[in-house]
Amino acid sequence: MTSADQSKPASVAMLAEPLLVPRSEHGISRKQFSPNAIKVLYRLKDAGYEAYLVGGCIRDILLGIEPKDFDVVTNAKPEEIKRLFRNCRLIGRRFRLAHIVFGQEIIEVATMRGHHQENESEDETPATHISHASDEGQLLRDNVYGTIEEDAERRDFSINALYYSINDFSIRDYANGLAAIKARKIELIGDPETRYREDPVRMLRAVRFATKLDMSIAPATRAPIPQLADLLSNIPAARLFEECLKLFLNGKAEANFLMLRELGLFKYLFPATDKALNQDQSGFNQRFIQQMFANTDERINADKKVTPAFIFAALLWQPLKQRAETIMQRDSMLEHDAYNIAMNQVLADSARHVAVPKRFTIGARDIWHLQLRLDKRAGQRAYRLSLQPKFRAAYDFLLLRVASGETALQELADWWTNYLEKDTQGQKTMVKTLDEGPRPRRRRPRKPRKKPTDND
Repeated sequence: MTSADQSKPASVAMLAEPLLVPRSEHGISRKQFSPNAIKVLYRLKDAGYEAYLVGGCIRDILLGIEPKDFDVVTNAKPEEIKRLFRNCRLIGRRFRLAHIVFGQEIIEVATMRGHHQENESEDETPATHISHASDEGQLLRDNVYGTIEEDAERRDFSINALYYSINDFSIRDYANGLAAIKARKIELIGDPETRYREDPVRMLRAVRFATKLDMSIAPATRAPIPQLADLLSNIPAARLFEECLKLFLNGKAEANFLMLRELGLFKYLFPATDKALNQDQSGFNQRFIQQMFANTDERINADKKVTPAFIFAALLWQPLKQRAETIMQRDSMLEHDAYNIAMNQVLADSARHVAVPKRFTIGARDIWHLQLRLDKRAGQRAYRLSLQPKFRAAYDFLLLRVASGETALQELADWWTNYLEKDTQGQKTMVKTLDEGPRPRRRRPRKPRKKPTDND
């Protein structure tokens, strides 16, 4: 072994034999599982298939966290699962999955995955289930079925390679996941670089699990991330949007943001925002984004509503301002027109990395437009603005700007705060007082000069 090999952190290997923890030793009861998940397990079992609860639900219960999702793994093929459940729909191309629908709850059932298979000769008859990888090693299609041992090896993190058997109520641990939970470590199974290349989104998942579960990322799992972060450029922008929702709407958005920045991942999600953060000497941009995420976490943890439109409006606000100011100076354009052009450009640029759906970009546009109108309060304008669907979000956005250091907006923010606390008569009085303020002198139009005649 070379000195370089000795200095490299050890990766997590599979156990030769799974650690079998009987019901009497793990303390997990079926009462902690969804009744619908239990129904799915028993129907698969009664039909002669193997079936296990796997991954996050087992992990969370062991950590004392109430699980939100219950995933099942089985040796039944997707088409066989569909024949067993009338309420089943098959989804996905990259991974073929079965969703068993019980009203608002969906139990996800996956067929046990096996090792990658590639057709080596064009003359060979294609296998029914093969995997396809890109030149960078990313798996593009992976409907390869195998045994429970192979499925465990294909899991991403050791804490997710835990299986609950409905036959004897035991837990099977294939990669020292129980030890990782005890040590509070996020560990990839297998060689980290290879696993990240197979699916670069695992880098984002490592961050999310670390903050969600209050764990640290193991050195071997963490080390390759900064060098491989650019692999996120190969991930479809729509998938990265879904990952962003998981990162920013789980009550740990601020911690996720800081770790994404620390590991060099954030710039591949929001490059323009990352550039604005790096260029800002005052620290305002960092305070603005961090405070937005802190407020988001507070609302989510208090079971209050959060709209992704607000989050993306804040993330792209500084790039938008910079672009609009450039357009105004370069083209001598009015502020409103410059911002309209800048909005189109910034959203189009961002969509190449994270594809935010139109329903949220429309909301972000409304919040931005209202920032330009909040100081126009005379007459009926204040009342009409307060009726706009995104007014409350725009008002919160204004407060966020002030809290982050835009002290020039303090008076405007205070005025709107007082206005919203007043009844109708009090609001009219505030607007009237505003109308009675000093006004610019109006110049009288000059009389046209009399044209000289021949007699002059």
